[in-house]
Amino acid sequence: MEVVNALQPLRDPHRHPLFDVIFVMEPTMSVHESGWTISQLDVHTGTAKFDLTLELEERAEGIIGRIMYSTDLFDAQTIDRLVGHWRRLLQGILENPSLPIAGLPLLTPEERQQLLVEWNDTDAEYPRDACLHQLVEAQVARTPDAVAVVCEDQQLTYGELNRRANQLARRLRAQGVGPEVLVGICMERSVEMIVGLLGILKAGGAYVPLDPTYPRDRLAFMLGDARVALLLTQQSVLETLPPYAGSVLCLDRDRPRVDGEEDGNPPVSVTPDSLAYVIYTSGSTGRPKGAWINHRGVVSLLTFLARTFDLGPADVILQLTSVAFDPSVREVFGSLSIGARLVLLREHEAHDPVAVLSAIRRHDVTVLLAIVPSMLRALTAAAEDTGLSAENRRILLACGEPLFMADCLKARRVVGGSTRLGNLYGPAECTMASSHHIIETTGSDRKLAPIGRPVANKRLYLLDSTLNLMPIGVPGEVCIGGIGLARGYLNRPELTAEKFIPHPFSDRPGERLFRTGDLARWLPDGTLEFLGRRDHQVKLRGFRIELGEIEAVLAQHPQVRETVVVAREDVPGETRLVAYLVPIEGSAPTPRELREFLAEKLPAYMLPTAFVRLEALPLTPNGKVDRRVLPDPCQADLPLDHNFVPPRTLVEETVAAIWGQVLGVERVGLHDDFFASGGHSLLATQLVARVRAACQVELPLRTLFEAPTVAGMAAAIAECVERSPEREERGQVLAELEQLSVEEAQRLLTRGMQQGGEESHE
Repeated sequence: MEVVNALQPLRDPHRHPLFDVIFVMEPTMSVHESGWTISQLDVHTGTAKFDLTLELEERAEGIIGRIMYSTDLFDAQTIDRLVGHWRRLLQGILENPSLPIAGLPLLTPEERQQLLVEWNDTDAEYPRDACLHQLVEAQVARTPDAVAVVCEDQQLTYGELNRRANQLARRLRAQGVGPEVLVGICMERSVEMIVGLLGILKAGGAYVPLDPTYPRDRLAFMLGDARVALLLTQQSVLETLPPYAGSVLCLDRDRPRVDGEEDGNPPVSVTPDSLAYVIYTSGSTGRPKGAWINHRGVVSLLTFLARTFDLGPADVILQLTSVAFDPSVREVFGSLSIGARLVLLREHEAHDPVAVLSAIRRHDVTVLLAIVPSMLRALTAAAEDTGLSAENRRILLACGEPLFMADCLKARRVVGGSTRLGNLYGPAECTMASSHHIIETTGSDRKLAPIGRPVANKRLYLLDSTLNLMPIGVPGEVCIGGIGLARGYLNRPELTAEKFIPHPFSDRPGERLFRTGDLARWLPDGTLEFLGRRDHQVKLRGFRIELGEIEAVLAQHPQVRETVVVAREDVPGETRLVAYLVPIEGSAPTPRELREFLAEKLPAYMLPTAFVRLEALPLTPNGKVDRRVLPDPCQADLPLDHNFVPPRTLVEETVAAIWGQVLGVERVGLHDDFFASGGHSLLATQLVARVRAACQVELPLRTLFEAPTVAGMAAAIAECVERSPEREERGQVLAELEQLSVEEAQRLLTRGMQQGGEESHE
């Protein structure tokens, strides 16, 4: 009682305040002097005082043990395994008492066989001698006249796509591209982008995808770090890129030069072990890191997906992810390698749930190979709000972040019971996906969907810090082996050695494991349950983010002394980044200043939505930042950029009304910052799409990032109307809006979003 009073721990009436597990060793009962014979009566009370209690008692016949446990936490199977592991541990101590605890055996031979062999029996055939582009060429030979790719009013058949990619490949070859040569590709979503990806591979090179929405500083780093030999782009994108000293080929500007090349398949001496692409992911040191991926792993995975989900020429696959995000490889080449039709959406549509639903209906999309759970939630909400449905889809495969079972249940109402819902897991360093799980029922009491079993030709192990196998139910780090591991990180030999380690359970020379940093546990049925991270990496709207990278950049601000960034889920299902900072004495940076500083170096998805000023960062007794006690975000913690100013015109009122609906806030001021108010990139696309529909203007998504206020957006709308060929007609629409009352405008706006959403994207 004195300890509890001194420590004052947080009290929970359902738990002991200091400990949950207790071990009791009772000594042998002494012989009674009177000569009476004393025996122990074992009584089963049916209750457990602690979560887990182990009692041992010395008796004449030996040591007797009993375990009492909370049935809310453990089942009998788990307790039996626990007892078995304890027995094996004791046996190991007797056999070799000099071993350190970490080296003692825990698993029985049968359990090791199950974890190492039975649950990793994934060997499967695939085209072992084929490269990625050769899968596409084989499909071209089968269905040359079938439509391969569609984007807005443009489309190419398989034959046309192949011929144009061949011409590009020959032009690239003439400019020095060949095996192991890195070619940057920075293009807007378009038919030309697909021609570019395929053309680079046909030339024998490997592509480095660069998202044109990334900050110039980040693009400059990636171009320099990869030592890109040639940059493939478009004239409109080239004007926004950082200075680049290498060769540049614009597919629109230089089209005549490319069209002059021969259009037959070029002979290229690449092998399945040649480099296919380099994907950059967030890095904890403040700079992104590039993973080298070979053809072989991609071919193996695509073969597995096609077989498992019966994909074929009758399917229509929607491409949603950025080309700089590795699931795009699954979407693009997973479609082209099986003869399906690939449908591309423009950047502003790909993240707008209403536009996505509209495209699914318009193109009769059957398969979504890469949909992040946050977009899945947005799609189901949009379907319920607008009445647009996505019924009769064949397959939805979620990836990129934990998938909640509640989201699966809601998705079932929108897509219908016949749709196969799947959960894919795997880091970019292991070629897109390493495990899969088909969600047969949404009635499970689990919070998260399992990440399942290993895909074909991959191996999954759960290990502790000393690389011991973890038994069923015990958390461990997910380590991945088999076909598809990256060669390592580009120009990062130390990090490569840290993450790609020698395979401790293989006798094949040079075989490796990748340490993911993810924590999981085996379930009794042989599936994996994701538990979180062992470091400060997070997944947000499908993007992998190292919080240390944000911290490193924010610490460079001249008015910031210390900082820490965390991912918070203050609203269930809504995760956001929050930056806590200690400013330099006498300084008072505003949220907008901090955000603009970060936006120069980091992509939009890595920008915090809130900034909290502290006098000092809270520390644990060992001097580390105590993230558990960081306060709830509050706008008052940093000086406001302005006082509240209400909208002045009906256009501003309309924009503010949409803003309030998207963010779920009641009052929106003229100068409120969208991102400082809780907005993020996915919500930004929704906001811009709804403003476009309501005001009938082609408003670029970047407008919101350049001027993230109601006033800025209203001014951009006026500028768009002024530049538009239909200036008089659209000006009339805005003039009519100005004549409406606020209530009438909002009624019109709501009706437009419910009934006209699909028309606005068709």
